[in-house]
Amino acid sequence: MHLKRIIAATAAFASLSLITACEDADADRTTAVTGPTADSGADTLEQAQVYVQRYASCERMSTDPTDSRLPLTEFTAVGTWSVTERGVCSDRVEHGEIIFYMFSDMKAFQEGYKQRVLAKIASGDSDYGLFSRVLVGKNFAVTPTETKTALKLSRSDLRVLTCNPTARVPEGYKREKGLVEGCVLSDFVASDDGEGSPNFETPQDPAAEGESKKPGQPPAGSLGLQRAGSLGELKQLVHPHTVDCTSYSTDPAALAVESVDYQPVITGEHRHWGVQDRAICGEPGGAQRAHNLNWLDVVSDMELLQTRAKAAQQEDLKDDNRLKATASRLLVGENIAVETNDPSIRNGLYQLQFLYLNCEPGFSAPAGYRVEKASAEGCVLTNYEPGAEVGGH
Repeated sequence: MHLKRIIAATAAFASLSLITACEDADADRTTAVTGPTADSGADTLEQAQVYVQRYASCERMSTDPTDSRLPLTEFTAVGTWSVTERGVCSDRVEHGEIIFYMFSDMKAFQEGYKQRVLAKIASGDSDYGLFSRVLVGKNFAVTPTETKTALKLSRSDLRVLTCNPTARVPEGYKREKGLVEGCVLSDFVASDDGEGSPNFETPQDPAAEGESKKPGQPPAGSLGLQRAGSLGELKQLVHPHTVDCTSYSTDPAALAVESVDYQPVITGEHRHWGVQDRAICGEPGGAQRAHNLNWLDVVSDMELLQTRAKAAQQEDLKDDNRLKATASRLLVGENIAVETNDPSIRNGLYQLQFLYLNCEPGFSAPAGYRVEKASAEGCVLTNYEPGAEVGGH
């Protein structure tokens, strides 16, 4: 496998609008383009086939639901996601199949796919959708079984639909906002077989040499981490879509709250951890049990914070080599951090370019996840969590 061609997954996409081009000024600096054009529209399955044949082999079209070329696991069916017709043809050149879905409502199709991805992730299939081969046009979609076919089709006006929250589009590729929050369309074909779009931005493991380098730390610098100038900016960054800070306090009494359900990373005086300013979001408790507790940190000494967090993490691992479910994980940006034990919040923070401080001995991440060097010796920053992965058709 050519690991340099694999996408480093992490990142971040908010509400997306498909028809109109949008300039995007995020850290990717990808090229904003117009959505699927009229050229990628079709009134009939036959017209959709003709369009696809401009870029890839597509022979022996069939609409027979019992056709043996259809996948055993159904992606979607006529009557769902606004799908009105389904067909399949063979890509003789790449020795695969291309499944077609005609739909009447682009937003309904995107929403259906997003919900499928989220359901798969919730059931434990964390990589589902990370290497998406769902390509959408104006009113039809195709799902080729072979990566090389998807790569050929990505050169058309079809767009790869990706709704896995950790997927990202590397610099140099088109990326556009769609109709459903949390999904993105691009001309980048991510793959785990080395046959997809080349990712020249794939970072490298700093400990590796030459051709043996693995996805991980870039040769210099980072793929980018989030930053904020103050607690107010940090709160504005994460609230309300990622961290609920409706109840928010910097009161030392609130920060000193201890709950059996929510254990922060930082204990005692936060300045001794290299944290300049700290706030708590959620209900600290009182008459009722504490709930939804998360902590926001503006960091003055990231190395000190990570070093102390490493010691706390390793202490927690001593008993059974597992972190307590109630123990918060430290997710850091350039000069900020969030402490949370909620996996769904961590998913959202990964989208915002935060990374988790992992100091577990022997840790490694599968291809497609970010792994960057941490400030604390023996630790890494990553968006991969063993046993609780985030993360194709």
